[in-house]
Amino acid sequence: MDAKIRAQRGRGRGLLSGGGLLSGRGRSAGLMAALVFLVALNLRPSVTAVGPLLPQIASDTGMDEGIQGLLGALPVLAFALVSPLVHRASHRLGPEPVVLGSLVVLAAGTLVRSWAGDAGLWVGTVLVGVAIAVGNVLVPALVKRDYADTIAWATSLYSTCLTVGSAVAAAAAVPLANAWGWRSSLAVWALPAGLVALVWVPRTLHARPIPAAGRTWSDAKEEARASVWRSRTAWQVTLFMGLQSTAFYTLVTWLPTVQIAAGFSAETAGFHLFVFQLVGIPAGLLLPLLMRDPHSQVLAAVVASVPMVVGVLGLVLAPGAGLWWAVLTGLGAGPSLVMAMTLIGLRSRGPRETTRLSGMVQSVGYLLAAVGPVVFGQLAKVADGWQLPLSVLAVVAAAQVVVAVFVGRVAQAPGGTSRLLLESGEAGSSLEEEPEDDA
Repeated sequence: MDAKIRAQRGRGRGLLSGGGLLSGRGRSAGLMAALVFLVALNLRPSVTAVGPLLPQIASDTGMDEGIQGLLGALPVLAFALVSPLVHRASHRLGPEPVVLGSLVVLAAGTLVRSWAGDAGLWVGTVLVGVAIAVGNVLVPALVKRDYADTIAWATSLYSTCLTVGSAVAAAAAVPLANAWGWRSSLAVWALPAGLVALVWVPRTLHARPIPAAGRTWSDAKEEARASVWRSRTAWQVTLFMGLQSTAFYTLVTWLPTVQIAAGFSAETAGFHLFVFQLVGIPAGLLLPLLMRDPHSQVLAAVVASVPMVVGVLGLVLAPGAGLWWAVLTGLGAGPSLVMAMTLIGLRSRGPRETTRLSGMVQSVGYLLAAVGPVVFGQLAKVADGWQLPLSVLAVVAAAQVVVAVFVGRVAQAPGGTSRLLLESGEAGSSLEEEPEDDA
């Protein structure tokens, strides 16, 4: 039976049965593997806590809309620039130590951003973006490796953890700032990152690489590069990721400000941002029910994409109904993230190919997404209002629906051969045969 079909039908084995590189067996190994989801919880709070606080930050620092957009886009730009480099560090050191280092940098960068003055605000934001970029690439690869038989459901749980962390940070940002100031409100997210770094240490100490299988690294490197950057499938996944990330990060950065301009209080606008992310959790968890056909995910991709178009148009046409549009956009954002992350796993074979595809998708995809908050802010400044930037965002969301039709049609090549290799002219070989000592 085709490997992808087995993966889709293996849901019943449970998500705490991960193995992979871990030295233990049974329950302890499963719990050790499940620590990856704690890492996922920390990959968004330091980013999404900024949007609700932009009015306070701007008031304190004198930033205009364009600079505020740049501050919101800077972590996403770091995602784009760092993602292609992560596999090198992972290959040299192993994925677990690199993830541990990223958690330490995330905690440190969060503190620098909060307590090192105006310059530290920018330096710390860069450090936060670099640290999260590492997790963005390696955590999906670890999920792919440790939960290969339940990839769609494990990816859905991973995406849910991203959304939960993001939603909690957005909801807590304004209340914490009202109590302690915006700098302390941002700094608080260093604590969970530091705690997860501590519990990740045992996994780092007990991780061991899968033995090499006879392929040289140079040969594998050349095939992997061809299989990703020359693949139509990889570019379709990348474009889908870029469009959904553009919509998400633009709304995370600007939705509270847009809703404050529509007459809502800062607290209510922050709550709407929380709802935007919260409703994506159950929607994302249910999306795998639409991915039962291992050869097509068109239905799931389109269903995930359409609500964003409707919600953004609602913000343009009836801004007073802000809560309802937050719900609709959230029903698109959550499942779209699950869809993008699942496609990375479904369109690749083995942890190494997953890491390389993930690096490409997140590098180019987040480069597109980094433009969103900046352009949105500049358009608002030029138009002196939010109608124009929201209309442009609606076009971006509509483009995602079109891409969803194409990216959902792509299926694994016959016989389990890597589709990426087939499209790049390397169909006679598979990255599954190469040494897989990095995720």
